[in-house]
Amino acid sequence: MSKDLYKTLGIEKGAGADEIKKAYRKLAMKYHPDQNKDNPEAEAKFKEISGAYEILKDDQKRAAYDQYGAAAFDGSMGAGFGGGAGGPGGAGFGAFSDIFEDMFGDFMGGQGGGARGRGGAQRGSDIQYTMEISLEDSFKGKETTIKIPVNDECDGCKGSGAEAGSSAESCDTCGGQGRVRQQQGFFTIERTCPGCAGQGTTIKNPCKKCSGGGRIKKQKTLKVKIPAGVDHGRRIRLSGEGEAGVRGGPRGDLYVLLSVKPHKLFKRDGSNLHCRVPIPVTQAALGGDIEVPTIEGSRAKVKIPPGAQTGQQFRLRGKGMSSLRSDARGDMYIEVFVETPVNLNKKQQDLLKQLNSMISDGKSSAKHSPESSGFFSKMREFWDDLKD
Repeated sequence: MSKDLYKTLGIEKGAGADEIKKAYRKLAMKYHPDQNKDNPEAEAKFKEISGAYEILKDDQKRAAYDQYGAAAFDGSMGAGFGGGAGGPGGAGFGAFSDIFEDMFGDFMGGQGGGARGRGGAQRGSDIQYTMEISLEDSFKGKETTIKIPVNDECDGCKGSGAEAGSSAESCDTCGGQGRVRQQQGFFTIERTCPGCAGQGTTIKNPCKKCSGGGRIKKQKTLKVKIPAGVDHGRRIRLSGEGEAGVRGGPRGDLYVLLSVKPHKLFKRDGSNLHCRVPIPVTQAALGGDIEVPTIEGSRAKVKIPPGAQTGQQFRLRGKGMSSLRSDARGDMYIEVFVETPVNLNKKQQDLLKQLNSMISDGKSSAKHSPESSGFFSKMREFWDDLKD
């Protein structure tokens, strides 16, 4: 059985990127083979934590692991899992070089560049767009269009950054590698090339439209299909609809974050709906039928039994929310609250007084108002106990 990657690094599942990197640095320094030449178990431990870090530092790999576990990687979890290739200089040690880049790269004037490939290609950034929808939209689903500002490929230079008729040239400082080495005493420090910022190429004749960046700001219109049953906070991923990559790099993704507006009648609880309905005190006493709205816009009848009390609930099966990727529906719960009449005229008050006198004497009171009678009986017992 594969080990839990989070436990391998000694972190919680919800740990952020900085916490993951910090935990890995600490463990990598402790178990690196160069620091433990006489301890073969340290090398195995180092491969294990390196494999865990390689997955958890990548948002997409981490999401796949969180959802599917080790099966998401076809049984190969990197150098530290399942006996994958490791060894000094192998995959298990690649992540350790990132530590030295983080520790010495910026100190020596570098700018990183781990996301760039040869020729300066860099993946575009992901974008998150928050879309507000109604509860009815969440119930039925919908297809809509959105407009988002995005850094898109420059149509003047097709993303190259160079003016038409010219192209990017190999950087003279690093020879196109994007990295330069510098001797510091006993150490040779590799850092990002300051001449090309790690891209490996320079542009002598930049595109006038994008000033050599290869991208320009555009308003992008996209269609988004919202499935029936989505809940508040759900994200929809549109692959390749994020920002354009740099120097021919792949596009990022667009994440549409759904925010469901509060409804004036219904409250959602998973796939169920709750609706609070006021009824007159007379109807609560005598019973009867009431009509209530449903989320699809129709009406439903609810039978109220005589003597209904505030807070009593009645279930309407299959009248709740749609379930995501299913034909099933939740239930709707009607909660009644008894409304006391207000603004009574003298005749109405007199009639209520007559009714009160008829139902509040002795045994009649306990029969017609059991909750009140029970409470006041307990109250008298409480006072009697205090006297004793």
